[in-house]
Amino acid sequence: MAQIEQSSGGGKKKKGAQKKMSIHVDFTPMVDMNMLLITFFMLCTTMIKSQTLQIVLPTNEDVKKEQQSQAKQSEAITLILDTEYNGDKPRVDAETGKTIHNIYYYEGIADTTFSTSKYLQKEQFIGNMNHEAQGIRKILLNKNKEVMAEYTKLKEQWKNKEITKEEFEQAAKKNASDSLKTRPVVVIKPGPNTTYEGLINAIDEMNINQISRYSIELPTHTDTLLLKHFEQQSGETIIRPTIRTNSRAAAPAAAEEEETNS
Repeated sequence: MAQIEQSSGGGKKKKGAQKKMSIHVDFTPMVDMNMLLITFFMLCTTMIKSQTLQIVLPTNEDVKKEQQSQAKQSEAITLILDTEYNGDKPRVDAETGKTIHNIYYYEGIADTTFSTSKYLQKEQFIGNMNHEAQGIRKILLNKNKEVMAEYTKLKEQWKNKEITKEEFEQAAKKNASDSLKTRPVVVIKPGPNTTYEGLINAIDEMNINQISRYSIELPTHTDTLLLKHFEQQSGETIIRPTIRTNSRAAAPAAAEEEETNS
């Protein structure tokens, strides 16, 4: 409460002199009101939850150590990633404006005898067209039908508010790692000219298709043989010098190789 006090100076006052007033303000009620307001807002405010992408990470749960690197032939699929280039820059599709990434894949064990025409197949990251999966997404979706069918049901229940978001996420995670369902094991192998974007696109496809069993490895000599044979059959150039290598570092190596050959 504010108070106005009249100062009483000592001695005689002159006739007609102004009276001096001092104002005293008590801020104690204001502090109490502020504390009440702060408490009110703390109790009544709803914090906004951060919108983050839920990624299904690979796991080794419920798997014996000696079986962690093993998979059934019918479940395994290997993706060899490659990026197309124009000179030293990634090639861009004229229609979509996106970098062109190629995926060379085979299912089960690599067929180095080339006895079938499907020893190695080529796809790209296309996504969905007219609500239908295309490209490598369609291949992975067909390999993970059981999990995706259950995932679609859970998603509809969440949209219809039959279950909460937390219940949906828990059920989706359990569904993706259900050992009773037929699930693929994907081996992702980035080639030497693959950009980070290509690798990220591959991991995104694992998340979109709810694939919980995948690994990232380097291409092997067997993969190189498959790619070379695919080159001969298709006329494409796949095996080429590493474009992303520093040109200054590559020049001395080339000169040294030429001197050795001479």
